[in-house]
Parts: sequence; C-alpha cells; structure tokens
Amino acid sequence: MALLIFGIILWWAAHLFKRLAPAQRAALGDKGKGLVALVLLASVVLMVLGFKGTDYIHVWAPPPFMVHINNTLMIFALYFTSPGPKKGALFYKMRHPMLTGVKIWATAHLLVNGDLASILLFGSMLAWAVVEVITINKSEPNWQPNPKGTLAKDAMFFVASIVLLGVIGFIHGLVGPSPFPG
Repeated sequence: MALLIFGIILWWAAHLFKRLAPAQRAALGDKGKGLVALVLLASVVLMVLGFKGTDYIHVWAPPPFMVHINNTLMIFALYFTSPGPKKGALFYKMRHPMLTGVKIWATAHLLVNGDLASILLFGSMLAWAVVEVITINKSEPNWQPNPKGTLAKDAMFFVASIVLLGVIGFIHGLVGPSPFPG
C-alpha cells in the first residue's frame, strides 16, 4: 500500500509543480521537462507495483450492472482523452477535455471496484483531475478555444475510441486482468 500511496503523491507533485512553484520550475529550463517526465514515469511504476502488491481489502460490493455503465463510460473517457474534442465541432470550446476524460475514467472504475486500493487509486486520480482543472484555470485565466472543427472529426475519434476499447477488452481477455481492474 505504501508504494501505491507514494506513487500517487509523486503523480500529484509532478503535475502540480509547474503551477504551484513556477519560479522553481522555470529555473530548471528544458531539463525540467525531462525530470518531470521521469518523476511521472516513476509514479506510474510505483502505482502499478503498489496496486498489484496490495492485499485485497473489501470496502463495498458493486452491483453487477455497474460493469455495463463502466464500459459505456470508458468509451467517453477514451474519446475525451483523444484529440477529438479539440479538433471536432461538438466540444471544441471545452477547456480541459483530457482531464474530463480522466474524471470519467476514474469515476467509471470507482463504480466497479470496491476494494481499498482501487478507491485510493481511482479516487485520488479523480480528485487530482478536479484540482488540476481549478489550478490551471486560476493560473491561465485568458484561455481561448481552438477553432471549430467538423462533425466528421468527432465521429472519427468516437469510432476510434470504441475500436480501442474493443482492442483493450480483447487483449484483456487474452492476457488476463490488467493491474487496474474494471
């Protein structure tokens, strides 16, 4: 559990570093990008190892129908993390589509996982995405949306999200459960 928690803390710290300590981040220059990327990679590795190494501690039992809601939400989570919302016509005015995708992903996984490690992991990712949106909005108030794209781009990325979810499901069936259930 300690590795999981340390990975989550590193994730938060690496993402919020630029916004909460801009002078220190600027002092690192271009080397700072590589450092942040390494910290993020380490955080993901720690979260995966911590999640896999944590004993199952039952907190609640999700009802079986939640799996269908999870699967449907995952299509939207993948879509919002794709370039679709920024290049399409439906959501081009949305400021944080990728963070919206993370919120949908985390919520979907909270609906189907009732163990303590899952609640810590997915709950912290949901909270991080909310805090990240607030922090970005405060530090960059003069945001302008991208030019409006086409509905064809929206459709293309939405279909790609469905296909990708199918591929993930297929691979999941071949190799067994991933380190992140749900």
